[in-house]
Amino acid sequence: MTNRPKWPTPLPVQRALRQLGEDVVTWRKLQGLTAAQVADRAGVNVNTLRSFEHGEGSISLENALRITRALGLVEKLASSLDPYATDVGRLRTEEKLPDRVRTRRTGNA
Repeated sequence: MTNRPKWPTPLPVQRALRQLGEDVVTWRKLQGLTAAQVADRAGVNVNTLRSFEHGEGSISLENALRITRALGLVEKLASSLDPYATDVGRLRTEEKLPDRVRTRRTGNA
């Protein structure tokens, strides 16, 4: 029995995986590092690094972060998700966010 995902990977996610992989390869080459060196610094198997570089979604988020850390990019990646760096986030900085978000009920209950 194979462990296939329940849902196919959406095309935008596939494109993002490929782009991230290409960018990691470019950063690695710009720094003059071999795949083996980056894998060693990241504490991952070279095959894991290769999977990431080829845009395969089969590696864990932790390993992806280990690899970006080995290239000096983990802070850049983490800060790219800062909600307050967006126009919407800046507009809503003064608002108190709810403790949790609930599904809104419709009038047809």
